Amino acid sequence: MYGQQGGYGQPQYGGGYQQQQYQQGYAPQQGYDAQQQQYGQQFQQPAQTQMQTQQQPAVVDDKMAPIYVDTQHDDMVHDAQLDFYGTKLATGSSDRTIKIYDITANSYTPTATLTGHTGPIYQLSWSHPKFSSSLASASFDGSVLIHRESRPGEWILVKGFVGLHESSVNSVEFAPMEYGLIAGAGSSDGRVSILTHEDSGEWTVEYLKDTALGVNAVGWGPYGMGEIDGEVKPLPMRIVTGGSDNGVKVWSKGDQGWESKVLEAEVSHKDWVRDVAFAPNVIPGRSVIASCSEDKTVIIWKQEEENDKWTSMVLHTFEDPVWRVSWSVTGNILAVSSGDSNVTLWKETLDGSWSQVSQVEDVAGSD
Repeated sequence: MYGQQGGYGQPQYGGGYQQQQYQQGYAPQQGYDAQQQQYGQQFQQPAQTQMQTQQQPAVVDDKMAPIYVDTQHDDMVHDAQLDFYGTKLATGSSDRTIKIYDITANSYTPTATLTGHTGPIYQLSWSHPKFSSSLASASFDGSVLIHRESRPGEWILVKGFVGLHESSVNSVEFAPMEYGLIAGAGSSDGRVSILTHEDSGEWTVEYLKDTALGVNAVGWGPYGMGEIDGEVKPLPMRIVTGGSDNGVKVWSKGDQGWESKVLEAEVSHKDWVRDVAFAPNVIPGRSVIASCSEDKTVIIWKQEEENDKWTSMVLHTFEDPVWRVSWSVTGNILAVSSGDSNVTLWKETLDGSWSQVSQVEDVAGSD
C-alpha cells in the first residue's frame, strides 16, 4: 500500500502534465480513454457506487498489525486519506476513480467506488464531521468534486467545480472547521482557488495568483486566537503553498483581502516543492511549517508571534525526492514519505534537532 499512495510513486506534475491544458470543456487529452459522458450529464446524477462486502483481516499472531489494503484500482494510487475518526479510508487513482473503505480494528471493507473525474485524481481531503464528512478530490482534469455519503455505502455529488482551473489541480484541502466549510485548491495554472460554502447554500470561488510556474501543494494554517488591537480575537486565516518555483509562500486574509509572503531564509529549497503542511498549534505564539521537495530535503520553518521573520532548518536530506509531509494531531510527530517507498516518522528533540523514531517500509508483493 505505501509503495503506491500519494507521493509514493506519484507522477510529476511538470512536463506533459503541467503544460497540457484541457480544451472543449476539459475533455481528456490523448493518452486517456475518451469518456462518452459530458460533465453536464454526470453532475445531474448521483455518483456511481459499487458495493462490496468482503472483509480483509490483517491479524498476525493474534496481535494488532498494520492494515495493508488491496485497493483494486486499475492504475497508480496517488493519495490515501483517513477521515476524522479514522474509520473511513478514501483512495484516488489514475484510473479516475475514488474508492471508499470502512476500517474496523484489523480489517477493511470496500464500500463504494466514486466516478466523475475524467483525469487522474491527485489528492483527497475529508472535511470535519460537522459538515457530514464531505470528501473533496483534485484532478488533472482541472476540476474539484465534493461528495458526501447520504446513507451507508451511497454517495452523492454535492458540488462539481468543473473548469475550476485551466490546468491540472494538484492539491486540495479543507480548512479548519471553525472557519466553516471552505476548501483551498492549487493548480498548475499558477492559481489557488478558495471554495466557500455560504450560509445561503451557494458556493463562491475566489482566486489567488500564486506563481506562474504552478502550485503543487496547499495547506491551511490552524485556527487560533490572539491579541489584536488590545483584544483577543480569532487570528487571520492562513494558507501555505508550495510551487514549481522552488518557493514556499504564506497567504494571510486581512481586512483588505489575501496578502502573500514568500518565506526567505538561509536554508531554502533548490527544486520543486512537492508538499507543505502547517503544524497544529502546540506552543502558543509559534507557527511551524514543514515542506518537502524534489531536492530530497524536508525543511522546518518557524515563526515567533512577536517576530515577522521566519527561520528555517533542514530536518533531513533523503536519498530520493520527498513527496509528502503530514503532522500528527498533537503536532509533535512528522510523517515523511519519500521516493524510496518508505514512510519515516520524526520527532523534535529538546535541543531543537530532529530524530527519526520509526519507519514503515514498502510491502509491495506481500499477501
